[in-house]
Amino acid sequence: MTSPKVLLITPPLTQLNTPYPATAYIKGFLGGRGYAVTQADLGLELVLKLFSRAGLTRVFAEIEAGDFALSDNVRRMMRLKNSYLSTVEPVVRFLQNKDSTLSSRICHSRYLPEASRFDNVADLETAFGTMGLTDQARHLATLYLEDLGDLLKETVGPQFGFSRYAEKLGMSATTFDELHAALQTPPNLLDELLLELLDELVTRVQPDVVGFTVPFPGNLYGALRLAGRIKQTSPATYTIMGGGYPNTELRNIKEPRFFDYIDLLTLDDGEGPWLRLLQAISCQLSVASCQAVQIGQQNKLTTDNWQLATDTFQRTFLRNAAGEVEYINHPQPDIPHPEVGTPDYSDLPLTEYLSVIEVLNPMHRLWSDGRWNKLTVAHGCYWKRCSFCDVTLDYIGRYETAPSALLADRIEQIVAQTGQTGFHFVDEAAPPLALRDLAIELLKRRTGITWWGNIRFEKTFSPDLCRLLAASGCIAVSGGLEVASDRLLALMEKGVTIAQVARVTDGFTQAGVMVHAYLMYGFPTQTTQETVDSLEIVRQLFETGIIQSGYWHRFSMTAHSPVGKNPAKYQVAAVGPEPGPFAWNDLWHDDPTGTDHGQFGPGLAKALYNYLHGVALHEPLGFWFDFRVPKTTVPRNVVAQALQEPTKPDFAKQNLRLFWLGNAPELRLETGKKSGRAVLTFYEQAEDFELKVPAAVGPWLHDLLIRLSSDYDAKILLKDAARDFPTGATFTQFLESEAWLTLREKGLLVL
Repeated sequence: MTSPKVLLITPPLTQLNTPYPATAYIKGFLGGRGYAVTQADLGLELVLKLFSRAGLTRVFAEIEAGDFALSDNVRRMMRLKNSYLSTVEPVVRFLQNKDSTLSSRICHSRYLPEASRFDNVADLETAFGTMGLTDQARHLATLYLEDLGDLLKETVGPQFGFSRYAEKLGMSATTFDELHAALQTPPNLLDELLLELLDELVTRVQPDVVGFTVPFPGNLYGALRLAGRIKQTSPATYTIMGGGYPNTELRNIKEPRFFDYIDLLTLDDGEGPWLRLLQAISCQLSVASCQAVQIGQQNKLTTDNWQLATDTFQRTFLRNAAGEVEYINHPQPDIPHPEVGTPDYSDLPLTEYLSVIEVLNPMHRLWSDGRWNKLTVAHGCYWKRCSFCDVTLDYIGRYETAPSALLADRIEQIVAQTGQTGFHFVDEAAPPLALRDLAIELLKRRTGITWWGNIRFEKTFSPDLCRLLAASGCIAVSGGLEVASDRLLALMEKGVTIAQVARVTDGFTQAGVMVHAYLMYGFPTQTTQETVDSLEIVRQLFETGIIQSGYWHRFSMTAHSPVGKNPAKYQVAAVGPEPGPFAWNDLWHDDPTGTDHGQFGPGLAKALYNYLHGVALHEPLGFWFDFRVPKTTVPRNVVAQALQEPTKPDFAKQNLRLFWLGNAPELRLETGKKSGRAVLTFYEQAEDFELKVPAAVGPWLHDLLIRLSSDYDAKILLKDAARDFPTGATFTQFLESEAWLTLREKGLLVL
């Protein structure tokens, strides 16, 4: 049977600093089953083609030849054309980490032409005081690119954005009309550049199948524009689409015109549907060995013969012989999470991505600065109860884990392939026990990676677990505090309380892990008073230093969330839009018992920005709003009191596991007048220290620490250590001794 050649494309635009992982996942899975797969990030390639001397020359020429109503800002940029042409390629090389010496010129001379994005640079000097020279230059170079982006949006590329392209056309598009009309218009300059890249790619690869991942609305137009070109130039080539946008927006698609561009649309995880589709396409490429499938004149399955080929299709939309949209989902088992394979980043130009610093927010910087390998610890969410979340969909609702050894194997394989040791675990909420096991496996193998990811602020993240994760390479976590109101947290079934969030964030902060809080306003029935009180909780979290970053999101009701499924339960009313033949997910709603949520957005964002920089933490909350708000009803020490709650003593943790982060110590027994003492000497990364214990305890403690530091597979519980404790001494008293408390401080964990 002839295997089809597959080309996987990430259309513009997602991120500049790292590839979106969907194509790497599918390539790794299909490559492990013998398929020839090529992948390309046309978002990155479009940016590199556009922001070059040749690309900007075309941009300026088209603006000069066109009839655009130019703002004063763009007129200034046009006058500085030669400066932009001479600096654009050096700036891109700098952002690709290929010419770090340029940072001094960017910061200390008038090297970059400056337009409106630089207007507030003087206000950033305080923030720059904590940033190194290269970081300052990276931020200024990012502003430079954003100026050029503004130039494009005002002239030849009104739909351009560095992380989106024609996003408005894909957002809440219940009908296909506007998008279809845009696709029927002649391509603009940016489209032309994109199509040139596609033509070169298709000529080189000669694919039988082209797949497009569409994670966001801002990828949809680009994917369809590219797919339309393939229909024109290679009509025998299959086009397939999947990804986050179809999974949430197109689950009920009935629009036949969509299939003028895309032959097959898949839902949920792509591995299973892709495997079934390629098996069918392989048959039609090998007529002699698969006579059951007839071939059309274009070497492609015709609509008359779809049924013969689709007996095994899984979660796939297509246009049938009657010209109607049909959904085919034969009962096939999903590919288990341990069998999806290792993401394969080959073909992607990893050294060409740009590390940018868009905003001076430490967590947002992780999103845009640095090359991060993306990986999931588990499939789906282990909690899957939050009422605002799309818990009814497969990517959240089906929870599966993989063995920690397999995850560590994948991590080592990716590091070997990419040469990059940074990982972003992209779980909806990484499960704490799976993270614990993975951390132990990474420490056992001495796999030196740096990682960050999203979690729930649940009590399982004890201070000791936080320290373990930090030792394995964790540098940051993000989690949902959401409304910062215990009543509303219970209503949304978040499963956490404010006090619990405070203790977990404190544990991570004490372990040296940066904490970012997702914040929400406008949840159903939220009152003005609760909004103000939520801001007070956030203020206290920053004041105590236990979160370092945050971002406010306005609540949005979606069709696949518990709120969207049952709005009456949450005392809101869905008021539209009516389902249409195309996309349907974001819902409009009335909240008759709540407040005017929209008016709070600017003030909440302004307060958070200042809190993030340690500014104005003691201003009255009304300072941030241009209208009167009530005083908070939250006591000013709520968070501080939560941090003072007593923790469970070690003697009550008998069934928990001991873990030692340090090295094995040396043992010496003292002699002479002060005999009866044992000395353990520790040689650690940053310090050496000694412990003195009773002579009888010394060999026991020495043996215990040797076992803990040499055999990570030996799960020694606290009660196991107690059983072997020397007779004549009291284990409970030892747990309260200075020696034990010192060990706990230095890295003896109880997990």
